[in-house]
Amino acid sequence: MYYKGCHHEEHYVQRIGRIIDAVRQIREMDSGIGYLKLWLMMKRMFLSDWVPGRDAFLGLLRDFQMMQRRPKARHTTNSNHRFHKYKNLIRGFVPTRPNSLWVSDITYIDLVDGCCYLHLVTDAYSHKIVGWCLSETLEAEHTLAALRMALSQATADELQGLIHHSDRGVQYCCNAYTDELKKYGVRISMTEDYKPTDNAIAERVNGILKTEVIYREHRFKTIANARERIPSFISFYNERRPHASIGMKAPSQAHRENGPQLRMW
Repeated sequence: MYYKGCHHEEHYVQRIGRIIDAVRQIREMDSGIGYLKLWLMMKRMFLSDWVPGRDAFLGLLRDFQMMQRRPKARHTTNSNHRFHKYKNLIRGFVPTRPNSLWVSDITYIDLVDGCCYLHLVTDAYSHKIVGWCLSETLEAEHTLAALRMALSQATADELQGLIHHSDRGVQYCCNAYTDELKKYGVRISMTEDYKPTDNAIAERVNGILKTEVIYREHRFKTIANARERIPSFISFYNERRPHASIGMKAPSQAHRENGPQLRMW
């Protein structure tokens, strides 16, 4: 093992202790984050020669019983309605700057007694969550609140040419929501075939939230518990969590940049 061969054992044990403490702190914010992302975060937090190599770091996690099991996935549902449904404008579209494509979705979160709903707006270029709202109902006012949060973080110039993509849920098709998009000159795009890949980035963000936080909490006791936990994870996700599809950058860092990413889906 890497640390057994260290000539300066006391100093090395102190270093390893700091690394393990940092891992524990990160796991408190994101209990399901994988070891590779943790390793990259450690290399950024500490000097590179402080941190063991990737395989040795994995061995450390095993020795400290900090490996994670992959939880089973759960499924969500969609709703139907009679409102106007918009065409899919993003087939083959690859965003090359922030605020050129936003994707929106709603994640269902089980509680001990009932459920709550997380309304999300994500920037497709950077994968940054730019707007969100946690609510007790599926009413469109909450979905609209998430959209307004996203709109508030961008200037009029940055919103020029923006496409907003979502499924065909009533929350996205209702007049209040589409009128808000039109007010800012945002083009409206929606899924047409009800395939998961039609809104892949939104599904991916939902998956990260669920597999790394929500499922590992088993069930939040109340929506108040969820409101305590979700904001800190969204902040962690945006500001610190490395993302493979944007070159292992954190979404907020990628959001400040322009140019094609490694891959977008």
